[in-house]
Amino acid sequence: MNSKKITVSEIRAMKNRGEKIAALTAYDFAMAKLLDECGVPFLLVGDSVGMVVLGYPDTTHVTMAEIEHHLRAAARAKPNALLGADLPFKSYETISDAVANAKKLAAAGAEFVKAEGGREILPQVKAILENGIPFCGHLGMLPQHVLEEGGYKIKGKQEAEQQKLLADAQALADAGAFAIVLELVTPPVAKAISEKISAPTIGIGSGPDCDGQILVTHDLTGSFPWFTPKFVKPRANCAAEIKTAVAAWKNSIGSE
Repeated sequence: MNSKKITVSEIRAMKNRGEKIAALTAYDFAMAKLLDECGVPFLLVGDSVGMVVLGYPDTTHVTMAEIEHHLRAAARAKPNALLGADLPFKSYETISDAVANAKKLAAAGAEFVKAEGGREILPQVKAILENGIPFCGHLGMLPQHVLEEGGYKIKGKQEAEQQKLLADAQALADAGAFAIVLELVTPPVAKAISEKISAPTIGIGSGPDCDGQILVTHDLTGSFPWFTPKFVKPRANCAAEIKTAVAAWKNSIGSE
């Protein structure tokens, strides 16, 4: 369990110390409390809640109201971990929307907000930071763009794409992003970004050389057995354990 409150500065310091950053998703009180007791320093109320909790086909259906609802639940755990939330699809298309919605998430308990994109959202990023709200970037495969891109694709295979990722990461770091999630970025490019910028990189399906790793907790624990990303190695099979427990309980009814 974290013995002290984790801050944005502490996450940055972890990179400077060469200490790998463990990050997981939490969508409710119980999971936030449990992961905090496990000593996970970085918790995200991600818009992945759309698929693994709300039953949507992708993250583009998740609303601000839904993120706020789950964020408030997680925040009630009062974790020592740094707790943040995703700005959902189309909630930061303009500077005014980005600031207003970031403020809503901060009021609901977010200690940072995360949004997808690089230099194209730099004005929104700067405005959020100018309003005193820490910002985490997200580059590589952008789940909120899955429909227009026609699926989940690995990024950084082509030279032009590699240069864009490096430039976007540098721009976000220079603007003041305290960390950047790199999703499905080719490992050599993820390594190059991690070595180039001062902000910690948090990888997901981007190889071992990022400054930390983030997973959807349901994927890690085997709690969503209907789909597991190829890059995830589940460390438990909670779905099977639940089925076993329920079957045992059903069989015991009337006999205990």
